[in-house]
Amino acid sequence: MRLGRHEPESGAYEGKPRVLVPFTGEELDRRVLEASFRIARAEGAVLVPAYLLVLPLELGPDAPAAEQVAKAMPLLEAVEIAALEAGIPVDARIERGRTPTHALTRLWEVEQFDQVIAPAPSEERGAGFTPRELTWILTHAPAETLVLRPAAGALR
Repeated sequence: MRLGRHEPESGAYEGKPRVLVPFTGEELDRRVLEASFRIARAEGAVLVPAYLLVLPLELGPDAPAAEQVAKAMPLLEAVEIAALEAGIPVDARIERGRTPTHALTRLWEVEQFDQVIAPAPSEERGAGFTPRELTWILTHAPAETLVLRPAAGALR
């Protein structure tokens, strides 16, 4: 798992398609996660969950963010464990930015992805990107983009 500015991983995953699943906040909707597993499996792709760490303007761009990283790490580890148990290769990220879209821009500057799966707000919890952020993602994503917002109780 890598934090901030980094080079794409080489080695075992080289040449495989890459499916980016960015998220912020306290969780990634279980149904979105499972749908991303199905897509990655169908494409023979590496799943790249990316926690977008939003730094307030009061902090410098390289300010320590230990509290936010401490929240992100268990989420990413849970996603990574679930993906590996499902037989899906995973290459997790944490990217910093002033806003979620700024963090995505920074990530897209250094890495290439074949698909982007953007979670929309869920009916139950509201987790996911805002409509404005989703519009930006759909307009600026450098790859095929899917917005996922499963209905309550949907899955399987």
